[in-house]
Amino acid sequence: MDWPILSVVTFLPTLGALVILALRGEADGVARNARRVALAVTTINFALALVLWVSFDGSTAAFQFVEEYDWLGDGISYRMGVDGISMLFVVLTALLMPFCILTSWVAIEKRVTEYMIAFLVLETLMIGVFCALDLVLFYVFFEGGLIPMFLIIGVWGGERRVYATFKFFLYTLLGSVLMLLAIMAIFWQTGTTNIIALLDGTHYIPPAMQPWLWFAFFASFAVKMPMWPVHTWLPDAHVEAPTAGSVILAGILLKMGGYGFLRFSLPMFPVASADFAPLVFTLSLIAIVYTSLVALAQEDMKKLIAYSSIAHMGLVTLGIFTFSHEGIEGGIFHMLSHGIVSAALFLCVGVIYDRMHTRLIADYGGLVNRMPIYAACFMVFTLANVGLPGTSGFVGEFLTLLAAFRFNTWLAIIGTTGVVLSAAYALWLYRRVIYGVIEKTNLQNIKDVTPREIVILVPLVIFTIVLGMYPKLVFDVTGASVANLVEQYQYGLAQGLEAAR
Repeated sequence: MDWPILSVVTFLPTLGALVILALRGEADGVARNARRVALAVTTINFALALVLWVSFDGSTAAFQFVEEYDWLGDGISYRMGVDGISMLFVVLTALLMPFCILTSWVAIEKRVTEYMIAFLVLETLMIGVFCALDLVLFYVFFEGGLIPMFLIIGVWGGERRVYATFKFFLYTLLGSVLMLLAIMAIFWQTGTTNIIALLDGTHYIPPAMQPWLWFAFFASFAVKMPMWPVHTWLPDAHVEAPTAGSVILAGILLKMGGYGFLRFSLPMFPVASADFAPLVFTLSLIAIVYTSLVALAQEDMKKLIAYSSIAHMGLVTLGIFTFSHEGIEGGIFHMLSHGIVSAALFLCVGVIYDRMHTRLIADYGGLVNRMPIYAACFMVFTLANVGLPGTSGFVGEFLTLLAAFRFNTWLAIIGTTGVVLSAAYALWLYRRVIYGVIEKTNLQNIKDVTPREIVILVPLVIFTIVLGMYPKLVFDVTGASVANLVEQYQYGLAQGLEAAR
């Protein structure tokens, strides 16, 4: 393409935020127009992301739509581009944003313009993470996303929003400071922050440096995913965040950690990745089993889904660190699937929360009698979360467990217990909320989904089923880049072991 589509997709939401900032008039009119501008901008951006997907050449592992401009000097440039690993995360981000605006249409009544501006700026920063091809630029986008999410939870969150916000901020910031030090060390060692140059083998990072750099990046990515034991910020953040905030937390922000492992840890620090794989496997298996058991004990629907997300991210890291084509493909697919399914589950919770203003499982029951369309949508997402064949949740789980089985049988056996436990807590939640008789008098007149909520949920149902039945849509994009990543890892590992002799 001759025009800078990545910069347009990245910064169009910020342009929309500036338009909202310039709105003048009566408070109600400004709020109404802010909603309309945010919805229009995010919808157009999703259309542009689809153009990006259609124009992408999946037969090559090279970065595409590359843009480069001088920025800070000393080789630090504004450099953007996507490959098969990052491209679909851009599409996923653009897909979820219009649904976030729609789900906030009625739920957010105070400071609407500021809320919409925060979400549009957040979209710019999230898309920038997946497009950045310079370490410094990546860090700016990666850390910048903290600010609007801090405001979204802290201003529009629940009763304990200040506690949850500071916990989220401090956990994430601590890990990211170490990553900044690692980026500086890479620049001093190689003389460049160009990610393309660092990946193509022209700049070699000595094996003696790799463990320190790997741990610095790992500290940031592990908190972001989040991995056990640095996961405790996530349930609190989910519970206090507004529905749209939970959608973005689960759908996109958690995926940045997995993306970081794929973009930096494996290809840049292959020796350290191989050495510390047992550590990652241990933390992943603890997360899968422990957080699944914790999910079984939850009384709050949002907390249950939050702990479920931690278990699913454990499966992702399990697949990635098998260093195999199947494991990495499975990890990417599972992140994309989880981005849709977990976002949809939080949207489903938001639908009934808007009506009843409670998330306690015990306060519901028998909703199928009053909300049949809602029950059908919720069922699809619950079964996808469990990993039922025919839904998107199955494909990623199957590939990651297959790769784990080939790597080590015990990894697969323990990892599969997470699948069994996910069926237990997800189906238990569905039975308690949807089936049975309506015992609570305040549920007698609860209304089924509105046209606005149908517009939100039905497309996600379609995506969940289409990706489950036809995963080739994803694999056609990711295949060449994953094969190249595995080759880079194996070459770098061999080179590092040779140098260590």
